[in-house]
Amino acid sequence: MGKATGFIEFARVKAPSRPLQERVGDYRHVYLAYPDGELTRQSARCMDCGVPFCHQGCPLGNLIPDWNDLVYRDSWRAAVERLHQTNNFPEFTGLLCPAPCEGSCVLGLNQDPVTIKAIELAIVDRAFDEGWIVPEPPAARTWKKVAVVGSGPAGLAAAAQLNRAGHSVTVFEKSDRVGGLLRYGIPEFKMEKRVLDRRLDLLRAEGVVFRTSVNVGVGVTAADLQGNFDAVLLAGGAGRPRDLPVPGRDLAGVHFAMEYLAQQNRRCQGDEVPEAEAISAAGKHVIIIGGGDTGADCLGTVHRQGAASVHQFELLPTPPTERAADNPWPLWPNVFRTSSAHEEGGDRLFSVATTSLAGDASGRVAALHGHRVNRVVSGGRITFEAVAGSAFEMRADLVLLAMGFAGCEKGRLLEELGVRIGERDTVWRDDRGMTSVPGVFAAGDMQRGQSLIVWAIADGRQAAASIDAYLATD
Repeated sequence: MGKATGFIEFARVKAPSRPLQERVGDYRHVYLAYPDGELTRQSARCMDCGVPFCHQGCPLGNLIPDWNDLVYRDSWRAAVERLHQTNNFPEFTGLLCPAPCEGSCVLGLNQDPVTIKAIELAIVDRAFDEGWIVPEPPAARTWKKVAVVGSGPAGLAAAAQLNRAGHSVTVFEKSDRVGGLLRYGIPEFKMEKRVLDRRLDLLRAEGVVFRTSVNVGVGVTAADLQGNFDAVLLAGGAGRPRDLPVPGRDLAGVHFAMEYLAQQNRRCQGDEVPEAEAISAAGKHVIIIGGGDTGADCLGTVHRQGAASVHQFELLPTPPTERAADNPWPLWPNVFRTSSAHEEGGDRLFSVATTSLAGDASGRVAALHGHRVNRVVSGGRITFEAVAGSAFEMRADLVLLAMGFAGCEKGRLLEELGVRIGERDTVWRDDRGMTSVPGVFAAGDMQRGQSLIVWAIADGRQAAASIDAYLATD
């Protein structure tokens, strides 16, 4: 590596962020660029570790030590070329990935790991600023046609790879804009949509065709796809939200997280939301049920809308501050984390179960009833038992359900194609990425279930390679 003693000389430094009171007043990105020279020091912390376990932690197999070394040597253009060898969208992962690579960093055995994610983002941002990233259309076309259903990270990665191989790719998106959850699920303060649009403009210039507001299975049938394209990739995500089956669930003011987040993203895009359909936390006492990333996205949005108070509930107990004995390196560290949204306020409550919701005379939610729970493990199964005397009532003018997703949406497309559905209520595929229907492939959350953006991109790239091989023998 560039500096053999870097990990001894320099400590991990977190990326600077905008002042709290400033950032909660808008939807611009929270974090700032590192000061001059700091990234050189951070990249110098990458060790000559012999076996880089960060490769094992990254589903994309990113060449992390290589581009860390290139940043240390001020070879930024070579760094972005190395970065793009394994990742089509490093600006997306640099902003949104939880960085499993850092959880597997060898330095993390007894120190803070290398700031891999921040260095990745800095490389691609520098490359865009310098004008090094330009459209690169294929030199020749095969004239094989591929339909990609869904424009989230898996669909976009597959489209990019297939187009690079010379195939003619059309991406179908049911929403009015391209991007899937990148567009309407991720808040602006985590990824401004100009970042997404910048990459989409490149894909268009390289020849990828996008068709929006097309609900495949309705406007375009499965027979249309199979008749007009040589291969089909299903990358529609796992968008069926997990519900809360308690009394009062149907009260007004109780919404799924994606319904809430998508609406605010539309406002940020300049769309007008009819007053009768508007969901706002302004001046309200808000409860978010679900302690994961989606819950944190709701939390940050609630802050920016000016809630009177906000509580975030999590069924699981509070994670430890350090790795537990049954969670050794290089596994993903299940430890207590604080996102930028949590830094901005709100109360986090762990080991809480909701038992019912109560409404007012108008039929709107007014209160939540719940109790504390203890997690019990018996015979390998996890259950939750109510703690005696822990029942409580809490005011709730708005309740947001952020409890994850239960599988893919089973619309007419899957029914008409007749693809096999797996045990996790997702589309089954074989080792090649093909479904039970010849010529129809699946990638991302639609076949994996709810997962990370980095897995979606990796799945999209793998599916593209399988489709390319299939078309070569077709």
